[in-house]
Amino acid sequence: MGGHGHPYSPAELELPGFVPQRLSQGEILAPFLAASVLVVLAVWLISGRCGGRLSRTDRSLMCWWAFTGLTHVVLAGSFLSFAPDFFSKENPSYFHEFFKEYSKGDSRYAARDTVILALEVITIGFKGPASLLAVYAIASRKSYSYILQFAACLCQLYGCLVYFTTAYLAGFNFSASPFYFWAYFVGANSPWVVIPTLVATRSWKKISTAFRAEKMKTR
Repeated sequence: MGGHGHPYSPAELELPGFVPQRLSQGEILAPFLAASVLVVLAVWLISGRCGGRLSRTDRSLMCWWAFTGLTHVVLAGSFLSFAPDFFSKENPSYFHEFFKEYSKGDSRYAARDTVILALEVITIGFKGPASLLAVYAIASRKSYSYILQFAACLCQLYGCLVYFTTAYLAGFNFSASPFYFWAYFVGANSPWVVIPTLVATRSWKKISTAFRAEKMKTR
């Protein structure tokens, strides 16, 4: 524990009434990983039974959007519901413990930083619902599927840009150790940089191809 009775950085961070974490890292991460695998597996199996044969790429994208959508909705929703004092609960829920653990990689969550709160509001208000809608759009082959995916990817990338840039400007002073910096701050967030970049590029190409085909028809 730091000088202020908590394990976070910076050590002078004030967290009145902090209650030490009761669940171990494994007890926190195992349920999250297990639930994520179950979601991906369920969507993969269900997507194989969708009317009209979907490509492996489309099925994989459905798995991604379902995973990221539920992650956004459940985690952002739970964080916003107890953001003022999750670190001081005497009888913490799993989600209280989850954010205590994650705060070791980014203590701005424990500090209720306004940037983090704003990003989570955008997450629960747009990114989560848009991601889940993308699952339906792909399965139903909706005409807006690629535009929706492109917009959702841009929103995710913008959120990551703000998230990382604000931490950089503050001196990356929010991780309890190099391990938590690389495992949580960088590692846990990197999929929302790499995958949206790939999906946005694919969607852009699909949209451009559709416009070129339409242009050829009007000649």
